[in-house]
Amino acid sequence: MHLHSGVFKGIIVVIIIIGVWGADMKRCLIVVDYQNDFVSGSLGFEKAKALDGCICEKIRECRKAGGDILFTMDTHGRDYLKTREGRSIPVEHCIKGTNGHCLYGNTAQEAREEDLYFEKSTYGSDALYEYLKTAAYDSIELCGVVSNICVLSNAVLAKTALPESEIKIDARCTASNDDRLNEEVLDVLASINVEITNRV
Repeated sequence: MHLHSGVFKGIIVVIIIIGVWGADMKRCLIVVDYQNDFVSGSLGFEKAKALDGCICEKIRECRKAGGDILFTMDTHGRDYLKTREGRSIPVEHCIKGTNGHCLYGNTAQEAREEDLYFEKSTYGSDALYEYLKTAAYDSIELCGVVSNICVLSNAVLAKTALPESEIKIDARCTASNDDRLNEEVLDVLASINVEITNRV
C-alpha cells in the first residue's frame, strides 16, 4: 500500500507537533511519604520495600524529561499520640528529627537538595496544593505510600489544584498494607479521571 505524498506529509507534521508538545510539557513527579517508618519502620510493610526500584526509575525518567521532583514528608512531633490522627492510628511514626522521618533506601540517594519537599502533619499537604495552583504543570505523576491514605489524598489535591492537567499513577509504584483497599482506591482514583497505568 502506498501513501499519497500529501497524506504522508500530513502524518509527519502531526508526529512533529506531538513530539514538540510532549517536549514542552511541564511535568512533575510527586513521591508521597516514601519514608523509613512507612517502609521498614513502625508502619512499614513488605510491598512498600518492593517499590524502591520503581520509584527510583520514575525519578530518573522525570529528571531526564526535564521535570521537577516533589516529595511529601509526613511529619509529626512527640505529641503525635495526643492528636486526632494519633488516637485513630496509635503508632508513633515520622517524628521529625528521627531516622523514621527520612526518605527510604535508594530513593533517598536519588533525592537532591534542589528538589521540593513538603512537610505535612496530616494526609494531604496544603502547601503542596498551594504550590501546584501556581506551578501550571501539564502532567503530574504520583507514586509512594500508602495508596489508600496519603497517595489518594494528595492525588485529589493535585486534581483540585490543576483540574485540566494530566494526573496519573503507575500501579506498580504505589501500595497499601491492605490489598483489597489498594485495588479499591485505584478504582476510585480512576473514577475521578486519574489515569492508572500498568494495572494487572
